[in-house]
Amino acid sequence: MKFAGRDGCRWELPREGAMRVPGLLFADASMLPRLEADKVAQQMRNVACLPGIVNFSLAMPDAHWGYGFPIGGVAAFGMRDGVISPGGVGYDIACGVRLLRTGLEAAAVARSVPAFLDAIFSSVPAGVGESGPVKLERREIKKVFERGARWAVERGYGSSADLEAIEDSGECREADPDAVSSRAVERGLNQLGTLGSGNHFIELQAVDEVYDERAAADFGLFKGQLAVLFHTGSRGCGYQICDDYLRLLGQASVKYGITLPDRQLACAPLDSEEGRRYAGAMFAAANYAKANRQVISAAVEKALCRITGRGPADLGFAVVYDIAHNMAKFEEHSVNGKKHMLCVHRKGATRAFPPGHPEVPRAYAASGQPVLVPGSMGSCSYVLAGTQRAMEISFGSVCHGAGRVMSRTEALRRVNASELRRELSASGVEVRAASTRGLAEEAPCAYKDVSMVADICAAAGLARKVARMKPIGVIKG
Repeated sequence: MKFAGRDGCRWELPREGAMRVPGLLFADASMLPRLEADKVAQQMRNVACLPGIVNFSLAMPDAHWGYGFPIGGVAAFGMRDGVISPGGVGYDIACGVRLLRTGLEAAAVARSVPAFLDAIFSSVPAGVGESGPVKLERREIKKVFERGARWAVERGYGSSADLEAIEDSGECREADPDAVSSRAVERGLNQLGTLGSGNHFIELQAVDEVYDERAAADFGLFKGQLAVLFHTGSRGCGYQICDDYLRLLGQASVKYGITLPDRQLACAPLDSEEGRRYAGAMFAAANYAKANRQVISAAVEKALCRITGRGPADLGFAVVYDIAHNMAKFEEHSVNGKKHMLCVHRKGATRAFPPGHPEVPRAYAASGQPVLVPGSMGSCSYVLAGTQRAMEISFGSVCHGAGRVMSRTEALRRVNASELRRELSASGVEVRAASTRGLAEEAPCAYKDVSMVADICAAAGLARKVARMKPIGVIKG
């Protein structure tokens, strides 16, 4: 299963056997042996066999093995003949990243970083199965499923201005709360406003490089600025929805005569009852994730205001952007010169829409959609901007982070959490973690070089580099 080079950053998997389309990988040549060994090529081929897939089975430079689809996988399906697959979305539905800006100089508040971390860590529960500050009744969680971040804003978590800087304006209107199981509802009742575990984090960051002055100004970013980047999703609620529908869509695959190269690619036709129900439940989970990040954002703002003694306006606190990277979205794209509605699956990949696109906030219309690319806690993170080229070659999609090169089990075997904490502190990164195990699992050595990933995306034309940020304080779930 060898990739054939198209150019320095695009590699094709030729169509063969049951594949309906070729595969297309965005990567550097040095990444290929690991990607092939990690079975990314095999998973790309498997995805290419699904009914109604359009153009290519795609993978981003941060790709690695995942459930069904590779993490970093993208595939678009026709609305009439295509399918929807939970394996193309992932267990943590609508897991995503939010970037918050402040008007503070990072250097000016360097001594306050430990206090900032303590204040945030005490107000945003982190770790496996933690309960949050918001306790919901069953009838109220349905409103969360329906309204997303808008529900949170209406209850005093942040302001209406935040909604303009959130994908879908903070609310997926296709959500169907009635498609969510009782067990998924139960798991969501007490987890709103929580970070979770695994690779979820909150980072205090300093903007240390600006590549595109105009776009950075549009995004409200400047060199030396203190910013906050955090990563979390729909928690146990989203996990349960995925689990529920993997079973249902596994049965649907048999019912509709769909031959699967891998049972983890369980799917149903988009126009089937099962497909519509999964989509409605997935969008409900996405709204839960948006509300979760909105509640956390408000807690971060309150913590920073308390430590600095400033009000929100004086703090200069605002949402730059919030976007998910585990979703299937209904979008219009050009295929062979004609506009078509497609269902675009992005698993560990994010939208990268260009300047002027109707989904891009008006404030960013000239620069394009902000793309948030976190690295590991010992490296840097990037802010990119979407391009028209991405619309042409990747359905407006780009990477979502650095991507793992080491399993969590291997990281635990190799990394001493106490030594890692000392190393990070010596490099100027303060750390708070819910567990030493979680810290070791997320060690920088377990991830690819995020700068290489960002450079490949820029070279391929998937996005433009706008700014780079380095961590100065980290909270790990």
